[in-house]
Amino acid sequence: MVNTTNHRTAYDDDAAARGGALGLGRPRGPDFLPGASAPPAAPPPGAGVGPAPAAPVAAPRRGRVLLTAALVAAVVGGGAGVAGARLGAEPQRAAPVALPRSTAGPVTVPGGLSGIAAQVLPSVVSVETGGGNGSGFVIDATGHILTNAHVVDGRTQVSVVFDDGRRASAEVVGSDETNDLAVLAVRDATALTPAVLGRSADVAVGDQVLAIGSPLGLQGTVTSGIVSAVDREVPFGGSGAGLTALQTDASINPGNSGGPLVNARGEVIGVNTAILSRRGGGSIGIGFAIPIDRAADVAERIIRN
Repeated sequence: MVNTTNHRTAYDDDAAARGGALGLGRPRGPDFLPGASAPPAAPPPGAGVGPAPAAPVAAPRRGRVLLTAALVAAVVGGGAGVAGARLGAEPQRAAPVALPRSTAGPVTVPGGLSGIAAQVLPSVVSVETGGGNGSGFVIDATGHILTNAHVVDGRTQVSVVFDDGRRASAEVVGSDETNDLAVLAVRDATALTPAVLGRSADVAVGDQVLAIGSPLGLQGTVTSGIVSAVDREVPFGGSGAGLTALQTDASINPGNSGGPLVNARGEVIGVNTAILSRRGGGSIGIGFAIPIDRAADVAERIIRN
């Protein structure tokens, strides 16, 4: 099931850095169980008859094994040299100096993933709260930014960092805890690039998608995948209400919260929000995004009010 902390979904932000009240906890590696030692084999019938078995030989240390392997290789190599001397009439081919490489340059296929990423990245921001980080994206030319409510976590002021490195203070205009969405506003809206909002109603299973955000604070990270399912019921927000989401195998990790999930035309079709993970956290290829049709309606209501 979806990991929860204090009855909240295991969101993919870095709230764990604030003590684990939200999010997936501090990232760590998988847990390994020591292999169980096999029981000793039962003695065969007639054991104890005849001469006593030889004492077991201690296993050689690793360094000794490596040295033995090297000596064997040297002996084999010497034998090969003798064989080569005897077959001196056979011509020997020189190893190639370098393998041929393509000179075509960067892949610039129209509609390629790199083109989609370049189109959307200027609209994506990193959201810094002082106790963690998340992601967001510009939704209009007046300076409004959409993110998750659990990213701002009740704050009224946060900082946003744009793709070009610019930093700005942003006011939290409002939040919808049930839908886990929040709208920010920056005062200086010059040179902003609003993202193009698509229609999540048109999304089909198997559609190619990109997830863009700042996982673990790594701003501008792009991961790719497909839509794994639509209308997947997942508990969102503090109320734990079961709302439908887009499921994707694009890698989503703490810090991706609030970032866009975009289609092959670079249109935002969802807001990356949560992941399903095993103990210890981290992406296992099951992520969820709030459909943009619902997210846009909530954003419009927050801005109007």
